[in-house]
Amino acid sequence: MDTTHAHNAAASSATPLLETVNLVKHFDISGGLLDRIQWRGSNLEFARTVVRAVNNVSLSIAKGETLSVVGESGCGKSTLARTVLGLYPPQSGQVLYRGERIDNLSPQQMLPYRTKMQMVFQDPYASLNPRMKVREILEEPVRFHHKEKSRSEVKDRVAEVMKQVGVCPDWGERYPHEFSGGQRQRISIARALVVDTEFIVADEPISALDVSIQAQILNLLMDAQEQRSLTYLFISHDLSVVEHISTRVAVMYLGFLCELAPTEELFTNPRHPYTQALLSAIPQLGAPSQDHIRLSGDVPTPINLPPGCVFHGRCPHADKRCRREIPAFLASGDTTLVACHGVEEGRI
Repeated sequence: MDTTHAHNAAASSATPLLETVNLVKHFDISGGLLDRIQWRGSNLEFARTVVRAVNNVSLSIAKGETLSVVGESGCGKSTLARTVLGLYPPQSGQVLYRGERIDNLSPQQMLPYRTKMQMVFQDPYASLNPRMKVREILEEPVRFHHKEKSRSEVKDRVAEVMKQVGVCPDWGERYPHEFSGGQRQRISIARALVVDTEFIVADEPISALDVSIQAQILNLLMDAQEQRSLTYLFISHDLSVVEHISTRVAVMYLGFLCELAPTEELFTNPRHPYTQALLSAIPQLGAPSQDHIRLSGDVPTPINLPPGCVFHGRCPHADKRCRREIPAFLASGDTTLVACHGVEEGRI
């Protein structure tokens, strides 16, 4: 899927806040030397096992919008998010922030961007240091990135952000285990907001929480976005949440982008067969069961990607071209990008 310039068609701003260009991230899981030895006939070979997690992903995120990334488990959503933030170095491709390339910067050169780009993780308990008090957890990034601030200024800043996320500043002397899951996630969000944040990656931020708490955290994220002009890359399995919070939605399958469209357009008129199957799986009261698209065929793995379109083994519309040629990520209509030969040829 050659996507070098395709993302520009759907960009809602002349200069996106964040942009990826043909981003690739693979993981070598071959193990040690003995693990790699294989006999192929009478020849001794050293095999490599590579997980192709993200493949040629190009997208852009305009300032102030929420781009959600959806897809089944193992499709590369979280790897994409971590590669964008520089937690994983990409194999190839580029990550641009305000037009400046950042994927090739050293840790020291990345420091100015660390205050602008933050992450909210899925499990708030695992992402908070259990040996530090909440006050220390929130003060640490401010002290590190703003050494010019006095102790009282740091304390005031932390108290202000704790109030904004609905956590009483008096609770700062408690440890993470003394809070509920929802409160811990509020503290995680406070940690992301306590520096001069512009861009937040929210990786399944509500999936580990009770349903009654999920709406509160979503409202908190949306309020913070409105107050601070934040930009979100939102990773989720919950399509109803995605429909509620997103400006645009990107659909991933086995590390490739299948479709990228404005939220309303994607949910009312999905183009890619995988997107259609994904949306048909949303439970709806009173909807006939035959509306659900049941995919046949085996699910391939990112270790052994099939040739051609990676979805062709499960797609009811696949033909010879789909089995041998990787589809390009092309504009379909004014605002939608789709990687599908059937859509390109007008068959779907």
